[in-house]
Amino acid sequence: MDFDLSSEQTQLKDGVERLVAATYGSLEARKAQGAGPLGFSEKSWAQFAEMGLLGIPFTEEEGGFGGGPVETLVVMEALGKGLALEPYLATVVLGGGAVRLGGSDELKQRVIPGIVEGSSRLALAFTEKQSRYDLNDVATTARKAGDGFVLEGAKSVVINGDSAQHLVVSARTSGNRRDRAGISLFLVATDAPGVKIHGYATQDGGRAAEVALSGVQVGAADLIGPLDQGLPILERVSEFAIAALAAEAVGIMEALNGLTVEYLKTRQQFGAPIGNFQVLQHRAVDMLIALEQARSMAAYAAMMVEHDNAAERSAALSAVKVQINRSCRIVGQEAVQLHGGIGMTMEYLGAHYFKRLTMIESLFGDTAHHLRRVDVAGGLAA
Repeated sequence: MDFDLSSEQTQLKDGVERLVAATYGSLEARKAQGAGPLGFSEKSWAQFAEMGLLGIPFTEEEGGFGGGPVETLVVMEALGKGLALEPYLATVVLGGGAVRLGGSDELKQRVIPGIVEGSSRLALAFTEKQSRYDLNDVATTARKAGDGFVLEGAKSVVINGDSAQHLVVSARTSGNRRDRAGISLFLVATDAPGVKIHGYATQDGGRAAEVALSGVQVGAADLIGPLDQGLPILERVSEFAIAALAAEAVGIMEALNGLTVEYLKTRQQFGAPIGNFQVLQHRAVDMLIALEQARSMAAYAAMMVEHDNAAERSAALSAVKVQINRSCRIVGQEAVQLHGGIGMTMEYLGAHYFKRLTMIESLFGDTAHHLRRVDVAGGLAA
């Protein structure tokens, strides 16, 4: 199978890498980007829009550019290398992905052009305090009222929820709290009456929010997908999220691996660079192997995320997350060990790569969660 990028994909890769490098050329530059109230620069977000990055997964009919998983992989890997703070994952992959996969034509025309031009940001509000990684564990309710619905409940750890203009909210429209059926998705304006958002910084330098919903009214046109059948859309969005996070993790691990090798070449001990010591060379090789395993699985994710067979696709994406999580841990921990004390200081870029890898390891399912899913599926298809 040919894994080489096309000429258009190569141009995209070169362009986004140049943009990210120019914006995030140092730890000081990253701190400056994240110093504002949104946790990122709106100027940089506008540059993303100008380059067409925000329209990649959407069709031309929807106002986008008709890209696919490979184009998303290219962008996410570049964002990972630079530890970019822009809410690309939250807006384009998660919130935008839910609208793309389940929204009516009217809803798509109402929402997607704003995403593409950079004027509208979305966030996916699906996690609750008791739900952990179970997408079907939904206590938030949506009660029918006239021609619309009234939402009551709360969502936790909504990625970039405090900078979004709209939330995609999962709510129970029928059944019991953990039933698979009876979950619906709604588009909710963040400035709607009854919506309260408490934003905060996450340990990796990003932003998240706690969202409270009290008597929030939404119209029937704000329903994403069929009534009571929002879970399959959520599951598809989570698969695209895993593929995107795999690519981001590869970008981070590549940058951190390079940073560590350079440190081994320059750090002197006993009159010689510490990279001369064979035991440290072996550990650096372990990092490289973990990186290349992750790179292979990120490519596998891009290949499988649009696979027609749902069971095979689900097992494949869980297998991807298992390897990505393992590689994140190996590369991150080895980098810290090989750097010594400096590896955990907040004044050193490597520590911030490590923190983001740690966050990715727990997003959309940890290793144990996805190992269990692969086991239940009976392994990967031959």
